[in-house]
Amino acid sequence: MIGSHNLLSASSSQLPTLTLSVNSVLDPIMNETSESVSEQPNINLLATTMFEKTASYLQEELAATVDDYRLLEEMNRQAITKYSDMKQIAANISKALKELNEKYRNLKPYLEQIDEVEESVFKLEQAAYKLDAYSKRLEAKFKQLEKR
Repeated sequence: MIGSHNLLSASSSQLPTLTLSVNSVLDPIMNETSESVSEQPNINLLATTMFEKTASYLQEELAATVDDYRLLEEMNRQAITKYSDMKQIAANISKALKELNEKYRNLKPYLEQIDEVEESVFKLEQAAYKLDAYSKRLEAKFKQLEKR
């Protein structure tokens, strides 16, 4: 998870501002040029406007970055919550599965006995069919002997 960073706690109004002295930047340039004094305030105004807009642009870029970090932080919090919920669900499923396996182990001897009884009943049923068939043949022979 993204840790707290100085930028994250700063609002856009608290972002560092770009402050440059127009004169400190322009003095070397103005000393080297032979422009007239009447054009110098215009250049100073344009330079001031440029620096203000550059500062505004950089502040908005930093604000966008801060917003991105806040969004990532919130997404991480949501992901942690979701994975925590999923972990709890998985733990519950695992516990239920262990309980079912234990119940099956306890029932296994009885299920084996049921299978044995089912097999015995099948064999008994087969014997009953054979006995029925035999008794029908015997009855037929008896009726045949009785007729003589």
